[in-house]
Amino acid sequence: MSILSAAYFHDEAAAFEHVEAILWENGPVCPHCGGMDRVYALKDVKGKTGKVRHGLKKCGHCRKQFTVRIGTIFEESHLPMHKWLQVIYLMCSSKKGVSAHQLHRTLEVTYKTAWFLAHRIREAMRTGELAPMGGSGMVVEADETYFGDKEVVTKRTKRGKSGLSSKRAIVGLVERGGSVRTFHIDRATKANVGQIVAENVNRETTLNTDESRFYGDVGALFAAHHTVMHTANEYVRGEAYTNTIEGVFSIFKRGMKGVYQHCSEKHLHRYLAEFDFRYNNRIALGVDDKARAARALDGVKGKRLTYKRSNQATI
Repeated sequence: MSILSAAYFHDEAAAFEHVEAILWENGPVCPHCGGMDRVYALKDVKGKTGKVRHGLKKCGHCRKQFTVRIGTIFEESHLPMHKWLQVIYLMCSSKKGVSAHQLHRTLEVTYKTAWFLAHRIREAMRTGELAPMGGSGMVVEADETYFGDKEVVTKRTKRGKSGLSSKRAIVGLVERGGSVRTFHIDRATKANVGQIVAENVNRETTLNTDESRFYGDVGALFAAHHTVMHTANEYVRGEAYTNTIEGVFSIFKRGMKGVYQHCSEKHLHRYLAEFDFRYNNRIALGVDDKARAARALDGVKGKRLTYKRSNQATI
C-alpha cells in the first residue's frame, strides 16, 4: 500500500494523532506550565469559525487549553494539519525540492502561503549540529563553491563583476559515508574558510581538499591533509579526492536552478539547510522517505518562524 494512502494525509483527526505520537512520545505536555499528569482531551469543541478544533487539550494544573501546534512551526497557522503533513512529505521525498508554485497548485493555497510554509519546514530541517565531524581514521572533504550573483554590489564587486568576488560563496564539509554541512558566507577568504574547517572538523581526521590556498594553513591542524591538483586535471589519487563534496554541490545547484530557479541571498542559508537535511537522511544511511519525513516532523518543536522574521536576512 502506498504511503500516500495513509489516513493522516487526508483526515484531520488522524493527522493530529500522527503528529502527537511523534512530538508527545510520552504523552501530552502542556506548553504553558509543562504539566503532563493532568491533561484532558476536549472532544468536538468548536472554534470561532464553527469548525471542530481537533486535538484540543486542557491542562488541569494551569487550566489553559492547547494543541500540539503550540511552540512549533505549525503555531498560528490556518492550514489544516493533514496538508502540512503532505507538504513535509513532498519536500522530504523530492531529491531536489518542490517549488512554492508547485505547492501552491497542489494544495490549492495562495503562493504566499505556500512560500511561507516551505520556509517554516526548512526551519524544522535545520539541525544546528555542533559536534565535530570526522575522527580517527575518517576522511572529511572540504571545498567552496559559488552560486548566483550577490544582491548588494559594492565598489569592489563593481570593478570585477564577472569575478568570484561578486558571487555568493558557499563552503561545504562532508564526511565520507556520513553527513554534510554547508555554510553561506559573505566572501570566501583564507581566514573565514579556515575558521569554518577548524571549528567543525575533528583534529584526528584526514582532510581532503583541492589545491586552493584557503586550506594550506588549516590543513596542518589535522592528522593528514591530502590535496588534488584540479588545475593539472588531477581529480583522484588513491584516497585523495573531493568528488563527494562536489557531488553534494551538484545536487544543490541542479535543484536550485531546475526547481527553485530564484533564491534571494538572505534566504540562501535556508535552502542549504534543506539540501543538507535530505543528504544527511538519505537512503544510503538507511533512511527512507517515510522515516525522513518523520525526522523533519520531529524537528518542528521550538522553532517558531513568523512571516516578518522569514523575510529578515540571516547570513
